[in-house]
Amino acid sequence: MKRDTDDFQFRIDQRDALYRGFYQMDRLTISHQRFNGGEQTITREMMDRLDAVCVLLVDLALNEVVLIEQFRVGAIKTPNPWLLEVVAGLIDKDESPEEVARREAVEEAGVELGRLHPISHYLPSPGGSNESVYLYIAEADASAATGVHGLDEEGEDIRVLRVPFAQAYAACQDGTINNAAALIALQWLQLNEAWLRQHWSQ
Repeated sequence: MKRDTDDFQFRIDQRDALYRGFYQMDRLTISHQRFNGGEQTITREMMDRLDAVCVLLVDLALNEVVLIEQFRVGAIKTPNPWLLEVVAGLIDKDESPEEVARREAVEEAGVELGRLHPISHYLPSPGGSNESVYLYIAEADASAATGVHGLDEEGEDIRVLRVPFAQAYAACQDGTINNAAALIALQWLQLNEAWLRQHWSQ
């Protein structure tokens, strides 16, 4: 269901730069219409981030997905900051999301991708960040996925894992996999596995 944007208007009254580094943060003063009429003004800090591309590598012949494991500073409050994730990267060059997916699959997993299918384009944390995520599922040869990968200049230390479908689905259920992109992609695969097999067999 889409809202009529003519009925939900806003304006940015002020934007103050708070931090400029690899990430950026601004303080925004915004006035917007209220649902019950009238207007209100709010002040919020917003992380200004590049958009990201995430891709779940799937081998339908072997019934395996290719996941990666790496340390994440944002997870240091959790019991285990080494997260099981899907391949991902930022759109920081003149590339399409599909091109980023293919480049990152080689950099992070050492795997060339076949066909890609879009799953979703979503906002992971719109309360404080303008980042959006392009999420895909892609054909891959899981037998080629092994070792440790990543770019030294970016401080990456990425272990590649081959995981059977059933084990990956169970990891979503028991909390072993606890990041949004991997959860969404694996749950999509679980719901649409039969359709994907038929779609890619054509």
